[in-house]
Amino acid sequence: MLLKIETPVRTDLSNVLVGSRVEIHGVVYTARDAILPKIAKMIKDGTITELPITMEGAAFMHAAFSPAGFGPTSSNKEEIEGTMGILSEAGVRLHIGKGVLKKQTVKDISRHGAIFIVVPPTSALFQSRLISKRVIAFEEEGMEALHELTIRGLPGIIAAANGESIFHVK
Repeated sequence: MLLKIETPVRTDLSNVLVGSRVEIHGVVYTARDAILPKIAKMIKDGTITELPITMEGAAFMHAAFSPAGFGPTSSNKEEIEGTMGILSEAGVRLHIGKGVLKKQTVKDISRHGAIFIVVPPTSALFQSRLISKRVIAFEEEGMEALHELTIRGLPGIIAAANGESIFHVK
């Protein structure tokens, strides 16, 4: 079964099953090592409203964007994984990337109703799902700037949800 997820996420994700195939439609923000800690700091400082984004129901892909395409970076880098609980608490519902998350990170995102979706590192496939793009903040970071992408049918698999992970065997 294929689960279609529209962003911003307005539905309850508490009953999704780890291992389910998904297709994501709507706006996805790209951010990785250089940007996610800045966003987490803005959340903590209460200045997140300075960015032209709404955190509630948002989807963040751990990726950079270049004319060659976009694809996930490893989500288990400290600069990325260390922000996932903070972003989830601020309203982010989808974290999209690749790699094994720590059990504590799975608990942190699950506590706030967020899920982690792994996607294959296939830039050409992702580029074919892109409808529009624009830089919305941190332009000085080049391809690692905060981008807003509108996508149609981005494939993935739910890797962590409701305190469970495909990477941690019971």
